[in-house]
This record gives sequence, structure tokens and C-alpha cells, in this order.
Amino acid sequence: MGVGFVDSHLHLDLSLFDEDRDSVVSRARQANVVAMLNPGHNLESSRKAIQLAERYAELYAAVGVHPHDAAAEEPRGEEAIRELARHPRVVAIGEIGLDYYRNLSPPETQRRVFLKYLRLARRLNLPVIVHCRDAFEDVCGMLEEVQAGTPALQEEKTQALRGVLHSFSGDESSAFRLLDIGFFISFSGQITYPKSDSLRSVARELPIEKVLIETDSPFLPPQPRPGRGKRNEPSFVSHVAEELARVKGLSVEDVARITTGNVRRLFGIGPEIEAGQIAYRIRNSLYLNITNECTNACVFCRRQTNPVVKGHDLRLDREPTFEEIVAAIGEHHGYDEIVFCGYGEPLLRLEVVKQVAQFLRGKANAGETPALLRINTNGLANLVHGRNIVPELIPLVRNFSVSLNAPSAEEYHRLCRSRYGDLAYEEVKRFIRECREGGASVIATVVAVPGLDLEACRKVAEEELGATLRVREYDEVG
Repeated sequence: MGVGFVDSHLHLDLSLFDEDRDSVVSRARQANVVAMLNPGHNLESSRKAIQLAERYAELYAAVGVHPHDAAAEEPRGEEAIRELARHPRVVAIGEIGLDYYRNLSPPETQRRVFLKYLRLARRLNLPVIVHCRDAFEDVCGMLEEVQAGTPALQEEKTQALRGVLHSFSGDESSAFRLLDIGFFISFSGQITYPKSDSLRSVARELPIEKVLIETDSPFLPPQPRPGRGKRNEPSFVSHVAEELARVKGLSVEDVARITTGNVRRLFGIGPEIEAGQIAYRIRNSLYLNITNECTNACVFCRRQTNPVVKGHDLRLDREPTFEEIVAAIGEHHGYDEIVFCGYGEPLLRLEVVKQVAQFLRGKANAGETPALLRINTNGLANLVHGRNIVPELIPLVRNFSVSLNAPSAEEYHRLCRSRYGDLAYEEVKRFIRECREGGASVIATVVAVPGLDLEACRKVAEEELGATLRVREYDEVG
């Protein structure tokens, strides 16, 4: 395992861990848990969370008042929480929220306390950790209210509210409403339970770039280990990752890397994402990031704003040499395919692509198990190089994914904003035809931008060009 797991929500401060807390943390370390976040549920619990964060290097604290404790909040609770939030090991306000299932505090009291701490978090520029049970409408409504900002908050020029709804158990509409607010969603051991098909369905639809994993220890132990009714602990967070990987069609290493990066983005804890990846692995494919340059400025592309793909930061400070690409490939083993992709148009570097492809074919000829070679391209390389380059590629690479992205030249120009203007769309189609006529396997891809006529795209790809159509999810790369 590479980067390791982050348990984004647990309660090591509870008395259930008093007898063996050191052993619990030791087992978490052995299970490659690299960071843990302990929210408080009242003032006393928040203080203890800080004390434990001072004791264990991997542990961080959040401070807040849980809805169960809202009615018992101390008269100067907000002032005390504000003071605790200044501690360097505190990275969030929480656990706060609403719980209409148990109603251990009157709903109106819960809402008053929740709103107070949401506003405090905005003033302190800290993320929030939100608890919600049978209260999604009110939780989302209040988050939207605070996100919009009261006049007082606007005058203070506070930062946007951000945070996570932990141990999510709602439906798909609630999940996407939270994403629209700008929140992350965290899954716990509940996702492993046999009767949690609806929750797994929600996880399947969500972009994993907005997902965290947690144990909520000592509650909600995953199945099959240790089983419901037993004490949960942070070393079991890998079971949540395993189930999420199965649901999303990713590897456990992918889920660990992505969710750990998400925690870093939200809370600023855990290992930093290494920038400038040349060779990066997703599932069992190896991708080669050889340039960040492109001939297009597609409206759906995050290349200029957030060039992170499935937890890999692809920002290059310079284009790698052939030798550097080969060295990066040598660090990886056992992949099914090698793809020229990255966050740029690889065929801008045609000679390097040919060199690397020839090198890889040489390894196969020397007896190594060959990996399928593929080029992901926008199909405009013939315009770039002023000649038909397909005959140069076909002897080396026989699998292409070409970004069609539209059913017409007008729509292509609107979505892809190519430097080649009106020439671009017909050139993409011509490139697909050239590859097919050369005997290559071609997949024409489109991004499911809202409002795009996918059936019209299918007709162009399959009926006009004879290629296979693949629809890529909007706002999810990799």
C-alpha cells in the first residue's frame, strides 16, 4: 500500500478505549492508518480530544457540541469552544448537527446550537463535521443559509462554509444537494452491511473526489470484521475502503490515495500529494503524463484549475525527457495497459511517444509480459504536425481513445474551444477514420456535459465513423 488511509471520524476519547487506547493506536499504525480525526461532542469531550491529539502524532482534534448535548450546552460554551479552536491540533468545528431520531435535545435547541457553531466555523475559517440523522431537510437548509451568509458574516468577509457530513446514510438527492453546497460526504462501516444496497448505490453515483472514509469508532463496526455489536476501531477503516473500491470499480490503493488527498484538501492533515507525476497508476492501468500543453481549452477540463486525477497531481514544471519517462515506467509492475494520457495532449510530443512505444515493444520482444498500449488523444495531431501521422503510430500503437465530445462542429466549438476553430471537428472525425482504416481499435469518447445529445453523439461515432462510443462522466476524470 502506498500513501495509507485516513480515518476521518472516530471517538478515541470515549471510555470504551480507556483500557487499551495505546494498543488501538498501535494497531491502526500497523494497518497503515496515517492520520485520524477525533471530533468532540461537548466541551469536556473536546478538551479530551485535544489532549489525545497532543499524545498521538497521527491524531487530530475537532471541537464542538453534538446535537445530543445541545440542551446541556454550558452558558459560555461558544466562547469556550472558540478558545479551544485556537489549539494547533484542532482542524475543524464538530461534531455538530441535528438528530431527530433520538431527539435527546429539543429540535429547536438543536437548530439554535447548530446554527451558532456553523457561523462560528465561518468566522474562524474552519471546516465543520456535521452529524445528521432523520434531519436532512433541515441540515441542508441551514447549511445553505449559512453558506449564503447573513449580512453580518458578509461584512466580516468570512470564507465560504466547507465541511463533511459524516457517516452518511441519506439518499442520492440529499447527497448531491450536499455536494452543491460544497460539502464532502463520508462513508462508515454501514456501507459494508448486507442491507445497505441503497447506500452503496449512492456511493456508486458520487464523484469519489468528494468522498471520505471513516470508522466512527467505537460505533458502526464493518462487516465481516469485527461484526455488528462489537467495538469498532480505526484499524478497520480498510474494510470501508475495500467496499468503496468494489462499488466504484477502483483498487483499494486508489481509494486510499484519493480519500487521503480529499482529507488533505478539507482539513489540511495527512500526507501531501506529490506533484509532477510522470507515470501514475489507476486500477491496473499505468498512465503516462508527458505534457500539460493542449490545443483545446475544453469547458469541462480542470487542467488549468485542479489538475488532480484520482489522487495524482499531474502538474508538471517541465516536460519530462524520454529517459525520465522510461525511469518512471520502471518503478511500476504488473499493469494490464499503458496509456499515453496525463493532463495534456500527448501527441504534441509525437517523437517522444514513438520513442517510448518502441521501447515498450522492445521489452515485450525481450520476453516481458506485454501490456496493451493506448493513446488518449483529442485527434488534432495531424493539424499540429502538418501531415498524417497515423501511419507512423500504427506499427507501434494499435489502440486509440479519441475525444469526439460533440455531435456537430458547432457544439464541438462551444465545448472544446480549439485553437483550430472551425477546422477542428472534421479533423477529429478524419483522425478516427484514419486510425480505423489503419487497422487500429478506436474508442470515440464524449463527456456527458449536461444538455449534450448523447444519442446524436452515438450515431456519429458508431454509424458514421464505425468507432465504439464511450461516455465519460461529467466532472469526474479517470
